[in-house]
Amino acid sequence: MPERMKAAHIVSPRRLEIVDVPIPDIAKLDGEPILVKLHAGVLCASDFPRWQGGAFNVTFPRPVGDSLHECVGEIIESRSPKFRPGDLTLAIPPDQRGMSEYFVTDAAMAVPLPTAPGLPRERLILGQPLGTILWAARKLPNVLGLDVAVVGQGPIGLMFDHLLANMGARRVIALDKIDYRLQAARKMKATHAVNVSAGDPVAAVRAITDGLGADIVVEAVGHQVESVHLAISLVRKHGTVLAFGVPDDKFYQLPVWDLMIENIRFISSIHPQVERDLPLALAMILEGRMDVTPLITHRFGFEQSQAAFELAVERQGNPIKVLLTADTSSWEKQPELKL
Repeated sequence: MPERMKAAHIVSPRRLEIVDVPIPDIAKLDGEPILVKLHAGVLCASDFPRWQGGAFNVTFPRPVGDSLHECVGEIIESRSPKFRPGDLTLAIPPDQRGMSEYFVTDAAMAVPLPTAPGLPRERLILGQPLGTILWAARKLPNVLGLDVAVVGQGPIGLMFDHLLANMGARRVIALDKIDYRLQAARKMKATHAVNVSAGDPVAAVRAITDGLGADIVVEAVGHQVESVHLAISLVRKHGTVLAFGVPDDKFYQLPVWDLMIENIRFISSIHPQVERDLPLALAMILEGRMDVTPLITHRFGFEQSQAAFELAVERQGNPIKVLLTADTSSWEKQPELKL
């Protein structure tokens, strides 16, 4: 194994450089660390503020390896009985510092990567965000026969559409201000699509739901409070609002009186329970129960990370998920694993 590796270093807002640094040594680390050789990862909206600034009190330069956390790779070294060198894994790097040829994480933040003939392994990366959605869905009431609305049709919102349809929702109403995302929502089992910039979204949802509003509203935008307010406006009396989008501020002003007078259940969710939710998410993708094919729209090599961020943040060419690939040569050497 080499001693040094390439890694991303965000040195200033919207400027990323590829640097040469030592490969981490896990020999003296506590816990059950594993060293993962990155095969591929996909950018998440929560990575964007770390590249461009403007949120989360981000300062520059960023730590080397920032920012990537939806990753698959090969385990090179392991101090955990759960994994052996050569195993393929879906692994979550600590503090989103996975944008390097090798990264260290704890075995508790990784799961074995199942494979199937003809299934591109890159799709299984989406088991990480899907796992967070499954954890959130456990908090929802029984969806069967209900009208649901999903505010925001980025990758998270699109997978919520698909999952809620699978769970038996009567209507799945997708809301966004970008038409190409609403077109993707139709592919992800949304029954209705509402452009929030084309008219009154509250009136539109009430027209679809016989004047009542949605039984469940998922807020999947984040980064500002307006979409949370919209979600509360869309839900019916005695309905449920799930706040899933990551906020930019610690404190938000919310219409608490509306929540109380309408008896609205307001819940929040973030992160998965790794050892429970990620294997289920991988199984759903592997078995075709969650079709993530429409989501990965653009691909870049690892050393093109700057261009990948530019395209994703500026929405050049209608991106949904942007994939980064490193060395994937060992994928073909692995035996097929079963769930």
